[in-house]
Amino acid sequence: MTVEELRTEIASGAIDTVVIAMTDMQGRLVGKRVHGQYFLDEVLKHGTEGCNYLLAADIDMNTVAGYEMSSWERGYADFAMIPDISTLRRIPWQPGAAMLLADVQWLDGTDVVASPRQILRKQVKALADAGMVAMVGTELEFVVFHDTYEEAWAKAYRDLTPVNQYNVDYSILGGSRIEPLLRTIRLGMAGAGMTVESVKGECNFGQHEIAFKYSDALSNCDNHVIYKNGAKEIAAQEGYALTFMAKPNQKEGNSSHIHCSFRGLDGSMVMADGSDKEHGLSDVGRSFIAGQIAHLKEISLLFAPNINSYKRYVPGSFAPTAIAWGRDNRTCALRLVGHGQSLRLENRVPGGDVNPYLAVAGIIAAGLDGIKNKLKLEDAFVGNAYASDSDRVPSTMLEAQKLWSESAWVKSVFGAEVQAHYTNMAQVELDAYGKAVTDWELFRNFERF
Repeated sequence: MTVEELRTEIASGAIDTVVIAMTDMQGRLVGKRVHGQYFLDEVLKHGTEGCNYLLAADIDMNTVAGYEMSSWERGYADFAMIPDISTLRRIPWQPGAAMLLADVQWLDGTDVVASPRQILRKQVKALADAGMVAMVGTELEFVVFHDTYEEAWAKAYRDLTPVNQYNVDYSILGGSRIEPLLRTIRLGMAGAGMTVESVKGECNFGQHEIAFKYSDALSNCDNHVIYKNGAKEIAAQEGYALTFMAKPNQKEGNSSHIHCSFRGLDGSMVMADGSDKEHGLSDVGRSFIAGQIAHLKEISLLFAPNINSYKRYVPGSFAPTAIAWGRDNRTCALRLVGHGQSLRLENRVPGGDVNPYLAVAGIIAAGLDGIKNKLKLEDAFVGNAYASDSDRVPSTMLEAQKLWSESAWVKSVFGAEVQAHYTNMAQVELDAYGKAVTDWELFRNFERF
């Protein structure tokens, strides 16, 4: 949607509200709903302000210690949300609404470097400086329940009723049971400018996935966060609750597989050499994958940002445990798929709770490092990687935090401020979890001790 189209629709009364949003550390949209004419008269020119704790709070929006950029001592001042006009779009599921995303700047015009969108922008620029562009597609799974979000909260998220009572992976019948909701979501996203490909059932009860066409890294991550927010809004409107959390129960978790390939700035093939030899990979493509293997452990915090994330990594669950790559091998953390121009690497480590900007920034940085240093690629793994002796994906957030915080490469690529910022984010979650008394503890200990 162009600004002129927005002006016309605001003048006619078709649009009266503009949502301006940024993405927080947790990958959620936060911002303001602005009256349409005020947006045109003021916000479009100057942006709008928000408290800088939006990038320094826990998931409950509590102010927490340890962030250099935001604290009581610093007065919790404002930063600016500067509209990115290229993201302007209608929001069909909200009457009279349009939306656009914002980049985050300090009031002196400098970037807030710990902002997820700015972190990705930095890596996109580094890749462009090397003559390449990243094409990305994310695949988000979710579980849908007949309960509303309010009912789920009141039940303490116990005894919820999934919309399917059995495994509906690829089942047309199973998908039909919830097609009215899935259709509403698909049409809403298409109306918001996304290219919808398909929807299919998944393994967990009530689990489904809607797939969208790939695009450049930044626009794909923008679509990811808008879709994720919009799907929950639509579910709430229709009387359902859906969750993208990585491991909502003991069955299969929600993944967010990320497909990525590098191309030349002119769209030319970079990762593929057009042959069938060596899986069709060019030297650049082989070094790209080698970079992923070399750095996956130290950037795993970007793929798995919550305590719950690590409970998804269960052998035989289609969530990876082995840091290996294979040709169309779903037991590996890294799965090579496609041919020629479509040749791409699927990173199977991220869950549905991932912040896509951070994860894709990590994938680009690792791939670029592999290419620049001409890292050599090990042979593709054949067989069951769950049973291999390959290095393992970190199994706890504490392990991932330590690898991230102590990595000299992370510091050099992302900067000391970003490294410290997300180390503290992990520490806040670890501290909160360490103090929590869980149902598991109550059932195990209440009577027996």
